[in-house]
Amino acid sequence: MTKKDLYIYPSVFEEESGGYNVYFPDLEGAFTYGNSLEEALFMAKEALGIYLYSLEDRKIHIPEPSKPNKIKTKSSQFVQLIEAYMPPVRDEQEKRHVRRNVTISKWVNDLAKKHKLNCSALLESAIKEKLGYRG
Repeated sequence: MTKKDLYIYPSVFEEESGGYNVYFPDLEGAFTYGNSLEEALFMAKEALGIYLYSLEDRKIHIPEPSKPNKIKTKSSQFVQLIEAYMPPVRDEQEKRHVRRNVTISKWVNDLAKKHKLNCSALLESAIKEKLGYRG
């Protein structure tokens, strides 16, 4: 699967209660909301990038975008092209922190608390050291 640096997809905006619902007809389950048009545009760009990153990461086929003039809308809706420039999205997603559940002895946990150790940072450091990672 070839990753592209730039994707452009049509989205459908629909005003509702002063805000805007946004969905991507070509991407099942990709939708967002904004309290204003500006916020909805920002959220749509962010949602598109994260959604496409998720497909790339799981090696799921990314469908071709529809032509905007082929998308049927209601009178309360409009089509807007949204672009996702993927290099910064990938960087952000790959550097994000993830929650892991680990089990340690109670006495070790008590000792760590007593010395105010950041267990997450300590675990991350220990894994890097164990693997010889110097980044």
